[in-house]
Amino acid sequence: MINRIGTILTVVTDALTESLAAALQAARKARGLSVSALAEGAGVSRAMIAKVERGEAQPTAVLLARLAGALGITLSELVARAEDGGGRLVRAADQPTWTDPASGYLRRTVSPASGRPLELVEIELPAGARVAFAADSYPDVHQQVWVLAGHLRLEEGDAVHELDVGDCLQLGPPVARAYVNPTGRLCRYLVALTRR
Repeated sequence: MINRIGTILTVVTDALTESLAAALQAARKARGLSVSALAEGAGVSRAMIAKVERGEAQPTAVLLARLAGALGITLSELVARAEDGGGRLVRAADQPTWTDPASGYLRRTVSPASGRPLELVEIELPAGARVAFAADSYPDVHQQVWVLAGHLRLEEGDAVHELDVGDCLQLGPPVARAYVNPTGRLCRYLVALTRR
C-alpha cells in the first residue's frame, strides 16, 4: 500500500508494531489530539494513522518521524515509549531496535527511557540506502551525529557533509535532511539528541 506522501506500508503483526501502535495512540490522546488533528499536523491521511494505531501496518521511519514531530516528540522517544523501559540501565540485549521497512535501516535506542533529556540512538544504514526527513520531523532538539563505521553523506538543506569514521557533526536548525550511504558497505553512526 502507498500513502499520499509516497511512503510504503507493510502489513505485519509483530510485538514492536503493536507496541508502537499503542505508544502512538497514547501520545496522541495525552496531547488531546484527534486522529484528524494529528493527520493535519503530520501531513498524512487519517486512514493511515488509524491503520498504524490498530497495528495493521508497520510504518516507515519517515512516517513515524512525521507523526512523532507532530506530537512534539522525537522518533527515538516514540520507540522508547513503545518499549516501555523505565530503569536507569538498559542492557545491550534489551535495547529496543526497529527496522525501517522501506530502507532497511536499523535503529537501536541505546539510552534508558528514563535518561531524558539526552537520547542516544545507533543507526545501521545499509549499503546504498537513503532516508530523508522533512524539516518538521525535528521538534526543538539539538543533534550531533558521530560516524562509527563506514561513510555517511548527510544532506542538510543545501549543504552536503561527507562524514567518515570518527567524524562528528553538530546539526543546524531544522531543515530537510537525508542520511545517505553511497558506499557498498554498512554505515553505523550514533545520534545524540537533547531538547533545546
